[in-house]
Amino acid sequence: MFASTKSVCFSLAFLSLLFPISHSSCSEKFHDLTLTNKITNCKKLATLGAEFGWNYPQIQNNTIQIDVLFGVRQHDDIKWIAWGVNPESMPKMVGTRAIIGIVQNNSTLTVNTYNITSYTKLGCELIPQKIDNFIVKNLKGGYSNSSGYLTLSATLHLNSSAYGATRLNHVWQVGYDADEENSEPKMHPSTLQNFDSTETLNLTSEVSRSIGHHRRHLRIVHGILNIVGWGTLLPSGVILARYFRKFPFEWKQWFSLHIGSQIAGYILGTAGWAIGLWLGRSSEHYVFHTHRLLAIFIFTFTTLQMLALRLRPKPHDDYRKYWDMYHHFLGYALLAVIAVNMFHGIAILKPNDSWKWAYTGVLAALGLITLGMELTTWAKFFKDRRSKAQTYTQSQPTNPESQPNTTKNKPTTSQNKPNPNENKPTTSPPSQSQDQKPGKQTPA
Repeated sequence: MFASTKSVCFSLAFLSLLFPISHSSCSEKFHDLTLTNKITNCKKLATLGAEFGWNYPQIQNNTIQIDVLFGVRQHDDIKWIAWGVNPESMPKMVGTRAIIGIVQNNSTLTVNTYNITSYTKLGCELIPQKIDNFIVKNLKGGYSNSSGYLTLSATLHLNSSAYGATRLNHVWQVGYDADEENSEPKMHPSTLQNFDSTETLNLTSEVSRSIGHHRRHLRIVHGILNIVGWGTLLPSGVILARYFRKFPFEWKQWFSLHIGSQIAGYILGTAGWAIGLWLGRSSEHYVFHTHRLLAIFIFTFTTLQMLALRLRPKPHDDYRKYWDMYHHFLGYALLAVIAVNMFHGIAILKPNDSWKWAYTGVLAALGLITLGMELTTWAKFFKDRRSKAQTYTQSQPTNPESQPNTTKNKPTTSQNKPNPNENKPTTSPPSQSQDQKPGKQTPA
């Protein structure tokens, strides 16, 4: 069983690789912007809806010259956008030499260079400054009404000993709060999209590699396993137990299918939960407390429900009805918590809307099935009750007081027929009084 579960996990991981998170080519509108800025290469970045364009680097005198264009579609009142490079061994925020554009009230951008340090991560103010070994020319920022993109463009002159054309660590970001007067961007949101906005790019071959790339695929596997296990198979098992046990439909195989769906859902859900624990442990910069606590609650009490396979009381036990009440109530409560945590996880992952609509469709299908079964149950219940009431009424004897008296003015049978015992001597001896003596008859 565990081997089959492992094969399912690997299969899902392989399928997730077939459907990459973002397409490598850029959008049509951003491509038009690259043509305007004479940029020859472009690609969609993995997060935040950002796109990046560049020209093939020119290397002269240990200096790499690169023309870059960075763009994000304006939405949700973005107040600043940023793109930068990191000379260290890993692409990350701390140590990045960044170009940041602050959106002004008139939709123009004030663009400056910034040095991102560990103090920035702690919330200290971030002010514009010049950076050694990071020469920026033709620095511009703007908003395109035709495309709806906020853009940054520049020509970078980088030291080839610190930066490589075949391995350039670059970082991008968006924020929703800024001090416009002092050109100070405020802290960006703490979502997975924001934390995953890094990658290493080969400018010559257009091949990119992200540290969080395998994590993103594991998140997809984590979500699929939980939606199928916790969110689909467990509710299906509950429907089987409620409507196919005895009433309104009696099906002999209900218990086998109920147990089978519960076990399969538990195995898949537990596998997804374990992947989620690993993802949470490997994440150094963020923890989603609510999602984690709800997941632990679901796993703990679902495990308790599964113990019913061995520990449920016998049907003739006195406390069996109380155990049934507890088992049913806990099962329904778990389904509600599972649905809440599913939507919470989708909100954390923030994929495209297809995830949310897919799970909404699953819930809608299960809800319609449950509603149809519930209506059938009540309709059959009332029908059976009316049938029993009619049968009971017909089986009751007729009440003579409620019938009309048809013999009121008719002579009785005893009045019309002569009594055959009349004028015949009785066979029993006559009663004797105290004054009578034996052998004498009383005169008439």
